[in-house]
Formats: sequence, structure tokens, C-alpha cells
Amino acid sequence: MLAKKEPTNVIGEPLEICGKDPVTGFFRDGCCNTGPEDMGNHTVCAVVTDDFLAFSRSRGNDLTEARPEFGFPGLKAGDGWCLCAGRWREALDAGCAPRVRLKATHRAALEVCDLADLKKHSVDLS
Repeated sequence: MLAKKEPTNVIGEPLEICGKDPVTGFFRDGCCNTGPEDMGNHTVCAVVTDDFLAFSRSRGNDLTEARPEFGFPGLKAGDGWCLCAGRWREALDAGCAPRVRLKATHRAALEVCDLADLKKHSVDLS
């Protein structure tokens, strides 16, 4: 029997929790875990900012709006949230990428984002 492999982050360590208040993650487990059903690659653990939230709203995804039917209270600046890697990259290109918790960012983010860019926006590595 094969042992289940622990998910790892972009720096090769075990994946840490991104956010529990509100609960984030594609699987709503607090972590930026991913799998085949996660078509958006929700793997970048970001500390969202007002600038990023405005950017996301301008792209048609208002993350500040509560969606009770999905158990989503809406986000405010400072919340930890698992973003789609592509949206984080898009925000980076637009100059408004939020800071990133590398220890909670799943290694699958590297399919879309450069590690050097993620490190430049890191809040948990010096």
C-alpha cells in the first residue's frame, strides 16, 4: 500500500495553513491544496490588500461580496486567501499583486508563477 504524500509548498516543505477565518482553499480546508478538479489552480496563499481586491473586482470577481449560499463571508484587507495562480500573476503584471505566504503556497503555483516573483512578495521569508 502506498503512503499518501503530504502536499508541499513552493520551497519544498510541508504545506502550511493559509487561512481559517474565513476558511480558504479550493477544498475549504484552510490550505491551498489542489487536485484535478481545481481548474483554477487555487494555490497561491495571499494576504489580500484593498488594491488587489479592487483589481479582482475590476476583473469580474468581487471577493469582498458575501456569498452566503457558498458559506463565503467576503474578504477584507489582511485576510489570507488561496488565489488562482493565474489571477495572482495577472495582478503582478498590473502592479497590484498581494503579498504571499510562501510556506502556505502550494508547489503547483509554480506551473504559472515564477518562484523569484513569489519570493519578492513574500511575507514569511526574509
